[in-house]
Amino acid sequence: MNKKHWISPEHLGIEAVMSSLNAGTTLHLSPESVQRINRCRSFLEDCLTQADQLHYGINTGFGSLCNIHISHAEIEALQQNLVRSHACGAGDEAPSEMVRIMLFLKAQSLAYGYSGVREALVQQLLALFNQGITPVVYQLGSLGASGDLAPLAHLSLPLIGEGVVYYQNQKMKAAEALKQVGIAPLTLKAKEGLALLNGTQFSTAYAVWCVHHAQRLYRIANRCAALSMDAFDCRLSPLDKRLHDIRPHAGQVQTAAEVLQILEGSAIAQQQKVNVQDPYAFRCVPQVHGASQDAINYVASVTLTEVNAVTDNPNIFSEEGDILSGGNFHAQPLALALDFLAIALAELGSISERRTYQLISGNRGLPAFLIADPGLHSGLMIPQYTAASIASQNKQLCTPASVDSIVSSNGQEDHVSMAANAATKAWRVVKNVETILAIEWMTAAQALEFRRPAKTSPALEALFAQYREVVPKLDADRILQEDIAKTVFFLQHQL
Repeated sequence: MNKKHWISPEHLGIEAVMSSLNAGTTLHLSPESVQRINRCRSFLEDCLTQADQLHYGINTGFGSLCNIHISHAEIEALQQNLVRSHACGAGDEAPSEMVRIMLFLKAQSLAYGYSGVREALVQQLLALFNQGITPVVYQLGSLGASGDLAPLAHLSLPLIGEGVVYYQNQKMKAAEALKQVGIAPLTLKAKEGLALLNGTQFSTAYAVWCVHHAQRLYRIANRCAALSMDAFDCRLSPLDKRLHDIRPHAGQVQTAAEVLQILEGSAIAQQQKVNVQDPYAFRCVPQVHGASQDAINYVASVTLTEVNAVTDNPNIFSEEGDILSGGNFHAQPLALALDFLAIALAELGSISERRTYQLISGNRGLPAFLIADPGLHSGLMIPQYTAASIASQNKQLCTPASVDSIVSSNGQEDHVSMAANAATKAWRVVKNVETILAIEWMTAAQALEFRRPAKTSPALEALFAQYREVVPKLDADRILQEDIAKTVFFLQHQL
């Protein structure tokens, strides 16, 4: 079913961006956006008739070449050369869904009417999106200041009929894909190459995707923790509202209430306990998960601001008659936020791995490694190794990118954010934590088998029954990589 989304000055939410990835969604410029774009472009073209005025990147060179005047006859060549020369990406290709978010965000930013591009350029971006033509963009190459230059150059090449794309699951030259759908390549005009390349859309696309999935992982982590708490025969007292009312961090209060609700009606939780206290990985779930949730919410607020921002340079204020050169392309807000997000998510993974470790340790009346015949069978010994390995890698990925800066462009760009590196690291942490949580869920479900006939809460029993249709109880050793993969899929679609 085709669903239209209008590119307009209205405030854009993270879920609206993510929903654009749904099959059949098409993007269209609103009448107000068309008006804004055309008004700004008309003002810029009037300015270009005044040959004695220099405007950065419009009739000058770029970076440390900003004082070199470019003649009117060479302005178009300047913009084409900019896109070609900056297409220096390296490493793995960015996921296609990330590139489609980039197309959306770049069109949205240009449509506010402060960039001086033609309507035809924005329509060309939307045409790529709507026709399912996805540029090949590489993960390495951006310093996160002066824009995500290399990734955005690769995103922009197909607009002029160059570069490589995916179309109908085939990798091909952009020129061939455009020909197949009947789109003519553009010739870039004044300011347009610079407007395409200046901006934070690579880092912001990753931030949107990571925040969306981080919020999902937080909910999964709470359910995993609840199942583990019953499987380990834990007390409910650490979830008591009175404890959190006297230390009312929002995430802590929310987590305690949510986990308590998940465990409502649990017979295991209500039975008499032998142990006076539980290990921190269980007892401090509200404090640890809650702090991560507060961090996720902070990163979401930064990402929302960036989604709705104009981040190219220079910016054109046609109503006031000014062209201002500034630094809105500097992605420091995203760099710091994405580093914070990686740390917050890694902590969800770290405490999850510790719960897995406790569950297989042979304590609380559970058999070692959660198998009826340990020795002959290793049971769930090695999935914990996998979780520990991934948790360790997350710690390495949490070394912040934002504290680094390498001078470039002959000292003109003397402080950079490294937001793109923070973004790709955070993306890897998201995927890693998903696997760690899957291992915990698989382990807790196996531990629950040894609590029978006692039952956990109705909510968890329902999920457990659905899960057992996908992954059966472990009675003898089998290839557990398959169980982990099936559990990841289950959590993606059920929680």
